This record gives sequence, C-alpha cells and structure tokens, in this order.
Amino acid sequence: MQRFAPVVPRCRSCALPVPAGASTCGRCLVSPPPFDHAVAAVDYAFPWDRLVLALKFRGALDLAGTLAHRLRHAVAHVGAPPPDLVVPVPLGPHRLRERGFNQAWELTRRVGPPADARLLLRVKDTPHQLALPEAKRAANVRGAFALDPRRRTAVNGRHVAVVDDVMTTGATLHEIAGVLRAAGAASVRVWVVARTPRPTG
Repeated sequence: MQRFAPVVPRCRSCALPVPAGASTCGRCLVSPPPFDHAVAAVDYAFPWDRLVLALKFRGALDLAGTLAHRLRHAVAHVGAPPPDLVVPVPLGPHRLRERGFNQAWELTRRVGPPADARLLLRVKDTPHQLALPEAKRAANVRGAFALDPRRRTAVNGRHVAVVDDVMTTGATLHEIAGVLRAAGAASVRVWVVARTPRPTG
C-alpha cells in the first residue's frame, strides 16, 4: 500500500497539497482556520476512499489498524511535540446506535495515548455532511458539539489533537476547534486519515 501513500508537501493549516517548498496554501494565508495545524495521511482517493468507506459504513473494523498506522506515520513525519489529549470527532447517540461504533474513536485509540472518547460530545444529531452542499455544511454542524459539562476545565491550557477519518470542507473540525478554543485549549490540531482534494476547474 506504500505506493498509494507517497509523502507529499501539505499546507500545515488545512492539509491540502501545496507546491514543494511551501508550508501554507494561499487560502489559509488569507483566512486561517481556527486550528493550529492539520495533518492528513493520504488524499481521499483510490484505494483509501474505499477503505475508509468500508470502515465507516460496512463495519470493517479490521481496517482501522491499517488506517491508523498511516495516520501515525503522517503525524510522526510532521515532527510536532505530542499533544496532551487526543479526542475523536464524536457521533450522536442515534448514529452511534445505528452504526454500533464510532470510526473516529477506532482510529483515535490506535493512533496513541492519551486518547479520551468521552470528553467531546455531539449534542445535536445532524444530517450526514455527505448529503449537503459545501455552503450548508458549516450551518449543519453549528452548535452540534460540546464538552462534557463535568469536565469543562479538562482542556484549559492543554494541547489537543482531534481525530477524524476524512476532512472535506473542514466544517466539522472548525466547529470543534471553536468549542475547544472557547474552553481554553492552548492549541488545537487536526489529524485525519484522508483529505478530500480541492475541486479543480
């Protein structure tokens, strides 16, 4: 699988590919995201898109280790100091019951400690982002996440990494970063297995 996962230069802010020698894409220079940096292991393209979909929608949990390995490798390549906390993008109760597992947690717990599955909550079930046009995705997840109210001080002054399977527009991760920032997080990093390439043309 290594030949399908070449190390390519990526924007440190949004994880989209950039030309060699660049560290930040033009869009992020103009409008930086609310997280400090983003890491993506691969582009959301063959064969990784099929593996992610198999994990997410067909319960192929045996693939979580392979995908988490690619993510660990990408994080190590960046060489940043380890975070204080690693948290998954949470699922709402309805979707968790429907699916039986949270694919982001299956990745998080394999990426490495200190992983915490219960700190970040999804307090509002929303339609799948996949079903929505880009312009409506931010509104769809607004107010959908919160910290466990009994542990609101847990991120104060701490460096937090948020793990998900795919980043497309970044709307979900932007919203979560805002929640963590509001709770006093010293920094917020985004780690995703796959990054959807920006449309061309």
